Amino acid sequence: MLSKLKTCVLQGLDGYIVDVETDISKGLPTFQIVGLPDISIRESKERVRSSINNSGFKFPLNRIIINLAPANLKKEGSQIDLAIAIGILSALDIVENKKMDEMCFIGELSLNGEINKIQGALPMTISLREKGIKKLILPSQNMHECGMIEGIDIIPVKNLYELVEYLNGEKKITPYKSNIKDIFSELIDMDEDFIDVKGQESIKRAMEVAAAGAHNILLIGPPGSGKTMISRRLPSILPELTFEEALEITKIYSVAGLLKNNNIITKRPFRAPHHTISKTSLVGGGRIPKPGEVSLANYGVLFLDELPEFQKNVLEVLRQPIEDEEVTISRVNATLSYPAKFMLVASMNPCPCGYLGDPVHECTCSQRDIDKYLGKISGPLLDRLDIIVEVSPVKYGDLEKRKAKESSKDIRKRVNVARNKQLERYKDVNIFSNGQLKGNGINIYCDLNNESKKMMKTAYKKLGLSARAYNKILKVARTIADLNNSESINTSHVAEAIQYRSLDRKYWS
Repeated sequence: MLSKLKTCVLQGLDGYIVDVETDISKGLPTFQIVGLPDISIRESKERVRSSINNSGFKFPLNRIIINLAPANLKKEGSQIDLAIAIGILSALDIVENKKMDEMCFIGELSLNGEINKIQGALPMTISLREKGIKKLILPSQNMHECGMIEGIDIIPVKNLYELVEYLNGEKKITPYKSNIKDIFSELIDMDEDFIDVKGQESIKRAMEVAAAGAHNILLIGPPGSGKTMISRRLPSILPELTFEEALEITKIYSVAGLLKNNNIITKRPFRAPHHTISKTSLVGGGRIPKPGEVSLANYGVLFLDELPEFQKNVLEVLRQPIEDEEVTISRVNATLSYPAKFMLVASMNPCPCGYLGDPVHECTCSQRDIDKYLGKISGPLLDRLDIIVEVSPVKYGDLEKRKAKESSKDIRKRVNVARNKQLERYKDVNIFSNGQLKGNGINIYCDLNNESKKMMKTAYKKLGLSARAYNKILKVARTIADLNNSESINTSHVAEAIQYRSLDRKYWS
């Protein structure tokens, strides 16, 4: 008695079809699974046995061999349970469906026959659609995240008995589809709004520039000046997610097992890890490489509060993801890549006590302590920050004012206009914002007139800028010009961009 059907395994964000071949023959009762299964798959023998018996069927007391093909591909994950169980029932002719070659089965079984939610269902669905699968059988708890994918029928099932009835034509299950238009037409209310920020107009301007060009930004200032408050409001002025962006973010969260209510993510991520985070948690890894914070912040914001409190070797691993916009993790078991298109937003005090240069409080730190504190931020990491601004304490007069300030909605309108200009400008070069400009693209799109070149030359010499910092200024100047609806970059745009890099010399000279 032989049966064959399809399931799926994940490697990173890519799904691969696995053929589950089941052979039941006479002999001593044995149950073997071959084809490079991991521990969770080898343990599925007991889950499948109990699930079949507790669903009203009889598990065969015969020699059972399950082959997972191709045999040279490592298989990981309990989502293969369902395919193994259906393979056994099909070999016993309990399941009589003859069109299962068009289907794929993913799901973890419980001992009572229930089909449990799995991680990574969305990237599996997308990969299976691309490989020509027409129908996917999966746990009902995963149907919301997968139902938005066009071109493949999603059949949600709750338990093994219900699935057998469906396959035998005794029960009809309508393919599930999510209404994407309703999800994205809803107005997303932001919990935190820039209207709550009193004073700090120059810092709000810097955040607007950062949002408009997807630039990395560092805020330096004493405790209580509003660095964290302002940073947490940055997602409220970023452009709304497109469906493609939301899909990619949801794929990452699905693999990480972080999807809430199994729905598509419609807000840009804001990740704020604690300063005790490890390198593995920040960039991803583990025995089976999982996405880290830089990937969970994809198309959103990675906020590092109190930057010098992070271990220096942890901060240094950010350098490559910032440049390449992806992370490649190599382990004995696999080498996987995850996207990391995030905006880095960081904040820090100017010294260990926090009051260096404060007009009211006296700094109690020695110069050695200050140098050691600032030395945790290396030059190469500083070069990867487009904007560095100083945050001053809020004045009493600003706190007392009751006059309504600009809301995030108003600022976002200007950001959207600038981003749309960039999308139009770069539509043929596969980048989406000024912050992504590199190499020759900077020469082409950030051309300066003679007067602006003279200003840049003077700044380069006086501030002791690196070549990378010089390019950062050009990209920020391009964004400021876009916000001012100017096709050319003039001296006022360059002057403002230089201002955002002038603190390098003050703190790290």
